[in-house]
Amino acid sequence: MVDVVGQYKRYQHEIDQVILDVVRSGAFINGPVVKRFEKEMEEYLHVPHAIACASGTDALQIALMAIGVKPGDEIITTPFTFVATTETIALLGARPVYVDIDPKTFNIDPEKIAERITPRTKAILPVHLFGQPCDITAIKKIADENQVYLIEDAAQAVGAKWQGKNACSFGDIASISYYPSKNLGAFGDAGMMTALNEDIASKLRSIANHGATKTYYHDGLGVNSRLDSVQAAILSVKLKYLDEWNARRREVAALYTSLFTEHSDIIQTPFVHPDAEPIWHQYSVIVRDQRDQIAASLKAEGIPTNIYYPVPLHLQPAYHSFGGKKGDYPHTEYTAGHILSLPMHSELTDEDVVYIAENVIHHIRTQST
Repeated sequence: MVDVVGQYKRYQHEIDQVILDVVRSGAFINGPVVKRFEKEMEEYLHVPHAIACASGTDALQIALMAIGVKPGDEIITTPFTFVATTETIALLGARPVYVDIDPKTFNIDPEKIAERITPRTKAILPVHLFGQPCDITAIKKIADENQVYLIEDAAQAVGAKWQGKNACSFGDIASISYYPSKNLGAFGDAGMMTALNEDIASKLRSIANHGATKTYYHDGLGVNSRLDSVQAAILSVKLKYLDEWNARRREVAALYTSLFTEHSDIIQTPFVHPDAEPIWHQYSVIVRDQRDQIAASLKAEGIPTNIYYPVPLHLQPAYHSFGGKKGDYPHTEYTAGHILSLPMHSELTDEDVVYIAENVIHHIRTQST
């Protein structure tokens, strides 16, 4: 699905050198390399504040803590995403309030958000799923009209744009994951938060450092969530190539789509909104029938696939206490039962893509007869 080793080999000399530089420096936590990477991300995303942390999940939790989320608050989000989005809400005693997805984009449907807002709503937390930016201008308008916070979950979307602006530059806060399989991936867990407001940025930085603004002086509750210098150094090297990698992913996605276009009776290709510039963290299709059997057949041919995500969050046992039953979010549930993600990374050749697509079509046709 992702060739992290192949990517490393292309840039091995640069990466090995910066790792060695950090080891020799002895500045392993929040050192100058981390500060430099934060500045590089501010410039890349065109945001005033970027605060490094230990993971994308931490980025979400710290963001919620920074806006003062407390037990009983409600956070509007999508049921079709990785569990961290809901997990962090629940850990703070707040309640996730789900909104069904747009079946074309797989992102939260802006037209259904307003009806879910109550006096207890603290924030709207949309996800730019699979590197496809959601309609963030429409969502921001709703947040502003209702005077609630907007937090972007951009874990899969660094480099994606909506109406020419970067994901992470719309919300009060945005969260980023640098998990190794991400388009910009570290060699372990790593994350970041961005903020448009200096006061919020200061809260984020303090919470990530045990609630301290200076050593041994703690102004509030916090956590230990710091990006180590080795990961920052690796990410700094890789950031130089991110636009190149994302451009290649767009080429791969376009080739996949062109190969599947004549087979729209059995496979639905991803929709791209004209205002969106996705980065294709995943290339996910909808298979009308026999999805699991098709995935097994492809695996037997040596072609990996994955299912993001097989069980919507409102149907996960861990979150039954928040309500939600089968049938509540029909677009989400249909998508979870029919989606199939294909290999997607910058190391794929055109020949790889053609081989994968031909096998996908063959096995779908075979299973359908």
